[in-house]
Amino acid sequence: MSTLTEPTTAAPSRASERGRSEARVTAYSISRDKALFGGLLVLTAIAYLWGLSKNGYANEFYAAAVQAGSTSWKAWFFGAFDSSSFITVDKPPASLWVMGLSGRIFGFGVWSMLIPQALMGVASVGFVYVSVRRWFSANAGLLAGAVLALTPVAVLMFRFNNPDALLILLLVMGAWAVTRAIDSSRYAWRWMALAGALVGFGFLTKMLQAFLVLPAFGLAYLIAGKPALGKRLVHSLVALGALIVSAGWWIAIVELIPASARPYIGGSSTNSILELTLGYNGLGRLTGNETGSVGGGVGNPGWGGATGVQRLFGGEFASQISWLLPAALLSMVVLIVAAGKSARTDRTRAFAVLWGGWLVVTGLVFSFMQGIIHSYYMIALAPAIGALVGAAAMVLWRRRGEWLARAALAGGALLTAGWSFSLLNATPTWQPWLRWTVLIIGVMAAGLVLVLPELTLHRAAVRRTGLFAATLLALTALAGPAAYSVQTISTAHAGALPSAGPAGAAGGRAGFGGGRMGMPPGQAGQGTTGQGAPGQGATGQAAPTGPGRGGGGLGGFLGGGGISGVSSELVSLLQQGASGYTWAAAAVTSNAAAPLQIAAEVPIMSIGGFNGTDPAPSLTEFQQLVAQGKVHYFVGSSGGGFGGGRGGTSSEISTWVAQNYTAQTVGTTTVYDLTSN
Repeated sequence: MSTLTEPTTAAPSRASERGRSEARVTAYSISRDKALFGGLLVLTAIAYLWGLSKNGYANEFYAAAVQAGSTSWKAWFFGAFDSSSFITVDKPPASLWVMGLSGRIFGFGVWSMLIPQALMGVASVGFVYVSVRRWFSANAGLLAGAVLALTPVAVLMFRFNNPDALLILLLVMGAWAVTRAIDSSRYAWRWMALAGALVGFGFLTKMLQAFLVLPAFGLAYLIAGKPALGKRLVHSLVALGALIVSAGWWIAIVELIPASARPYIGGSSTNSILELTLGYNGLGRLTGNETGSVGGGVGNPGWGGATGVQRLFGGEFASQISWLLPAALLSMVVLIVAAGKSARTDRTRAFAVLWGGWLVVTGLVFSFMQGIIHSYYMIALAPAIGALVGAAAMVLWRRRGEWLARAALAGGALLTAGWSFSLLNATPTWQPWLRWTVLIIGVMAAGLVLVLPELTLHRAAVRRTGLFAATLLALTALAGPAAYSVQTISTAHAGALPSAGPAGAAGGRAGFGGGRMGMPPGQAGQGTTGQGAPGQGATGQAAPTGPGRGGGGLGGFLGGGGISGVSSELVSLLQQGASGYTWAAAAVTSNAAAPLQIAAEVPIMSIGGFNGTDPAPSLTEFQQLVAQGKVHYFVGSSGGGFGGGRGGTSSEISTWVAQNYTAQTVGTTTVYDLTSN
């Protein structure tokens, strides 16, 4: 048998003909690449925008803050939950800035809030493409972008209003800037400064999680940057300075402004943004020492199951992110081996350090952190997985004439097909044909890649055969996550703990342990897909009929009754009673206050913050506010709620109100008029 090779075109006999031919080929290649890139972005935009309104206000905790920021610049700047700026959300406000500005321009609503999130997803896919294409090829960039676009957790979060969408965009842009810095000699410091600034704004989006990419960014430039070592060190310090400035300016302002002139810092016990940074949103996530937060103690294994490398391959994590995680780890090895003993500035090695370091560091932190962790955090791994798979696939494809490269391609196909089969097998009644189809396609792809060089074909059939093999490889990689993504797009998601894919996909995988994802320690819960339509609790079960009435399961813990649980009678009462008051009403926990505020479009005081445990306000402070005529109503929680049942100031306030004011039922909700005495 003859060895199959790429067809070659005989050289033209005249130089002019050769020049015209090369010009035509170049023009065709550029046009084709741009068309395919444009197609990728258009299809991604369609997927992320399609039926977007079915998610309603998604996470109403953040939606209420977006609403507040669209009407009050003070609330917008601080990320306050309400327009009267009593307390902030438990994250920095960068993502709220984007959605709040959109609300100011177009008016607050579902579309004005969620469209920026979807567009950030499209931009993230675009930056992954250009980063991979720069060092490899357009086809590698297309595969990398497609992997990110079709990762189930990415599809979920780019259609949701959590901070993760902006975080991913900023980090992907940061990786692109580092890529440009490695390529540059004269302007490397500028690109590194840009990378630092982008990661700094990532900190203002989700605090210390943004810094997980820093080891990879810094090491990649120090290893492969073109300038001399001394200059590379200086450029790294410039990047660090840019990071400190971009991350620290808002923190400094919040710390310097007197507490009386700004909202209480939600999620902290001392009204300190530094405490929130280093505690609940920082080291506490690693150690589990988050006393007073949702975790409620030290080392809570109920959040995300047992720690260890198996965590990302079990429970709800696996179906969200791990489809191509084994292939990405293999890809990192492939890129390092391919670089071999090449020069220090070798791009392939630098790429493996940059994106592989991102994947490994972030993955290990997620695997071993003992604090609160949710399945949607896994979106942070998606860009690195896409970049590594796209780049390694192209490196191996170019070397497919070598047996080792073919073996790696075939092994990757079999590994991915087998793991996809396992993930799809977790929901055997959902599209049962799909898992066998993916497995068969993977075996076919592996077999064809192995025998491809041994086929005797006419030159005209070479490209078609290669295209068919490449198509089988792509289908093996993308079929499973694409199916989950379609399911995610077609299903409404709301609440604090959303999850991508079909119901039941959160079960543990064979051979891997894992607790019920997202379930707080000590709570039994029912279902945890978080796929209920707007107005349902986070469990996807029927929501309580009134705000704050959720008592059992995850709905009462995080979801409340949702905006659909707010009766028209209560909306009218709040709207009519808002005039002349700083807060139309107060309610224990932000999750009880959020649907009231969104539905009535009036400021609602969130007593105790997110889950009622923040010491704000104290009973004395609340009594003073009532005496000053700043709060009109108190909306009670007939089920006790999570916040009302944990003691502290929120329980004291609830008890004081019940003992001193007369309860009335409005719709299905208990309300106290704080001006009646």
